[in-house]
This record gives sequence, structure tokens and C-alpha cells, in this order.
Amino acid sequence: MTTAQATDGYRLIETRLQEKLDDGTTRCNLCLWRCKLKHGQRGFCQAHVNRYGTLYNLSYGILSAIDVGPIEDKPVRQYRPGTKVMSIGSYGCNFRCGGCHNLEISWGVSALDDLARGASTAAFVTPGQIVEAAVRHGVQGIAFTYSEPAVWLEYVLDVSQQAREAGLYTVYVSNSFVTDEALELMAPWVDVLCSDIKSLDDRFYHEICPRASVEQVLGSIEKARQLGIHVETRTNIIPQRNDDPVMLEQIAVWIRDHLGADSPWHITRFFPAYQLSHLPATPSDIMWQTHDAARAAGLKNVYVYDDKGCDCAESNLPVSAYLDADSDAVHTVKKCAADCCGESGVLLKKYEDSADT
Repeated sequence: MTTAQATDGYRLIETRLQEKLDDGTTRCNLCLWRCKLKHGQRGFCQAHVNRYGTLYNLSYGILSAIDVGPIEDKPVRQYRPGTKVMSIGSYGCNFRCGGCHNLEISWGVSALDDLARGASTAAFVTPGQIVEAAVRHGVQGIAFTYSEPAVWLEYVLDVSQQAREAGLYTVYVSNSFVTDEALELMAPWVDVLCSDIKSLDDRFYHEICPRASVEQVLGSIEKARQLGIHVETRTNIIPQRNDDPVMLEQIAVWIRDHLGADSPWHITRFFPAYQLSHLPATPSDIMWQTHDAARAAGLKNVYVYDDKGCDCAESNLPVSAYLDADSDAVHTVKKCAADCCGESGVLLKKYEDSADT
């Protein structure tokens, strides 16, 4: 069943996985932060806000980027090879990766602040409109990417259901710091999970998300496979951060033992960005050494991307270019049409700034 008012103009939409607690807070169960929020607080992802005990998604239908390209670029190699996908993203993320190439989109703090104030001119696109655009552009699938899709799961689910009805498949590009509950909601509708395995070192994950652990991420990936979602994994090798040959081989062994020897592993190159601008790009040697070690360990489908790193949106055309719509109309000011917020708008207390969470 699709989200209520999904075809209306922009408005806050109730968070699909929320739990009202005895202490008056409400917990978001979309990702493994499981943020406990008071009235006016936004979650770590910045995209969900508590209004008088009910959580709402700020970013439902808000698109930061669109692009069209081969499914192999996600990267996905063993599901509908040779087909094209329309990649879409919004704002907000549950990680803070120091080498993020989609910083303004992924972290999305200023964009989500504007939405919270009712002052955003970001594009609002209904699920039906994005599916129509995908069909019009002759693609066979829709990919949710550029930022962590869990933070706008309500929209992901509605688009995926309508995409299925239109004969399109869906791809979910994720860091896999998501709950089993979210995966269970996705499983009937999402066809492919392309997930990062960034490291097998908890310290690496703690630097980008203090609450994340290797066990949680790997557990979510394995859960997705058990639920029947087609799973492919990727490791972006970052010099001096996650390039230990022994650890990289252990990732290959984990994939072999938990996802199967045929399960694809994509090895991508790191390019300097943001807080990791001082590091060099990944040398080809370590990428191909990792490939050879993985094959020797029994992993059959290992792919090296010498010239490609993250799934970036820096050079995408404007969103309106794909919508067969006037740019001014697409980028009108977005203010929630519902009356739950009153004249005060959405408060801006932020979860990551709060001392009592």
C-alpha cells in the first residue's frame, strides 16, 4: 500500500518505522542509529523530525539528482546486464564519510534545513512522475543512490511499488547500516541491493559513524540475501585507510562463505575528496592484487574499476531536464501543505547536537 497523500504536493509524510516510547520520545527504526527524538528534534540523517510525538520524513519526493546510465555503473553485473537505469537521490545520510564525493547531496544539511524552514526550492517529484519519466527515457530500472536510501525509505517503497507495476526493476545502493525491519519492508519490492563493505575494522566504521560496527553491516547484507534480494557488494580501497591486503582478502572470504562463491564483488578506486583530499588515488597494483587474492580464495566474480570510484552526481544534468517540465515550476518553494506544524514550522534542534540522546 502506498503512502497516504503520496500524489499530493510536497508535505511531510509520516515515517514508516517509528516507535512511541514511554518517556515521551519516539524512536526511528529505519536505520541502526535508532534515533530517539523529542518534539522538534531531527534524526542524525537530518531527514526525519519529531512533531508532537510523531515522526515525519522531510525529504519525501525531494530529488537532489537524476541520471541515466547502464546498470553496470551502480555497480551491478549479474542482474539484467546490458539494461539501463534511472538513478535518483535525495538529501541526508546516516554516515559521515570523510572522502564523500556527494557531500552536498549526501549529508544534505543545508538542503534539509531549507525544507524544515519551508524555504526549499528543491525539486518535488511524485512516485508516479518519476516512474513516468523512467519509462519515457527508455530505461528498464530505477536506482536509489547518491545518498543512503534508508533515510527516505517511504519514497523508495512507493516508487518501487509503482515501478514494479510498470515493469521496471529497482536497485538500492546502500551502506547497509539499516534495520532488519527496513529490509523486510523493502524485500517484496526492491530487486537488487548493491552494498558497500568498507572494511572489516570496526575503527574504520566508527570514524564515519560512531554507532556502526562491521558485524551490523555484514549482518544486514546477509539478511537482505536471506530475504531474496539479489545482492552485490563493493569495496572502495582507500590508501592508508582500508588497504591492508590481509583484510581485503578476508572480505572476499566473507562474501564467499556468506553470500556464495558466485556473488559479485566490485573493487573500486578511491579519488581524493573532502577530508581525505591529502590521500593519493588508489594504485592499480593493490586493486589487481586484491582481485587475484579473491579469485585464489574461491570468489568467482571479482570486478576491478581502475577508472571509477563512487557513484557520483557532480556532472549530472539538472533534475528538470529529465522530467519534461519547466524548471521554474519544478523549483518552486516547498512548504508542507499540512497543518500539523502550525505557524512555527519545523523546529531545527538537531540530533547530533543534542546531549541527551
